[in-house]
Amino acid sequence: MNSIIEEASHASPAFKASMRAQWDTAAEGWNAHTADIHAWLQGPTEAMCRMAGVRSGARVLDVAAGAGDQTLVAAEQVGPQGHVLATDLSPAIVALARGNAQRAGFAHVEARVADGEDLGVAEASFDAAICRLGLMFLPDPLRGLREIRRALRPGGGLCTMVFSRPERNPCLTILMSTALRHAGLPARDPFVAGGLLSLGRPGHLDALFRSAGFDDVATTAIDAVFRLPSVDHYLAFVRDSASPILQILGGLNAAAAEAAWGEMRERLMAFTTSTGWEGPNELLLTAGRCPRETP
Repeated sequence: MNSIIEEASHASPAFKASMRAQWDTAAEGWNAHTADIHAWLQGPTEAMCRMAGVRSGARVLDVAAGAGDQTLVAAEQVGPQGHVLATDLSPAIVALARGNAQRAGFAHVEARVADGEDLGVAEASFDAAICRLGLMFLPDPLRGLREIRRALRPGGGLCTMVFSRPERNPCLTILMSTALRHAGLPARDPFVAGGLLSLGRPGHLDALFRSAGFDDVATTAIDAVFRLPSVDHYLAFVRDSASPILQILGGLNAAAAEAAWGEMRERLMAFTTSTGWEGPNELLLTAGRCPRETP
């Protein structure tokens, strides 16, 4: 079988425990920047929900939901006759998603701790599924896609959102390359499973979707500029919520870490405009549909 669609070996429990701990630590910071994240991803999120088939009265599965910004978008679209289940590996971020849904008045939203590769939901129990900037963190994304397909009813749709290839996401490559160099670590293959850019190779996600059993697979690239008042606002977001960068710099003393952040700031200043800071990003929306039952 083509290496693009070969299953990776299952991650060790230690790897997933580390991921859970990272996002437990980053949860509050990520949630604190919800307004910025919503403004950045509003258009792509609405497109993702539409491509997944989120509609009034539907039962929707939100995988790797984080603090649940997109969960609330889906909840608004399905209405009180529908249901949205938000899942995430991190108990801390699930608690925040649950609280955010309650404050929004969405009694038809449930938030539950679950592994994206083993969701623990009934087979064929959802009409649609979404996954916003989460699938790339799974050590075995094919296994995750097969698990989502298992949860969907015949004809049910899935749409995922991930970052595309490195050259189309220069802010992320600047952050990662600078952090690794200051930490004395070698450059990493951006396409290794579990990384921010791991699913960005052209055609890769389409192959994974088809291998997982989805039909009508298509990927759409969307520009998603992150507009903020200044580069310092972007770095505050990163320092509050981007646990992969924090983990890389975690072994440095305070002065060495600040030197790394200083170089990041200098390099990211290139995206300053007359009206603020505009960080380029390209996202991939990949949609597929479960085969319908034949008579």
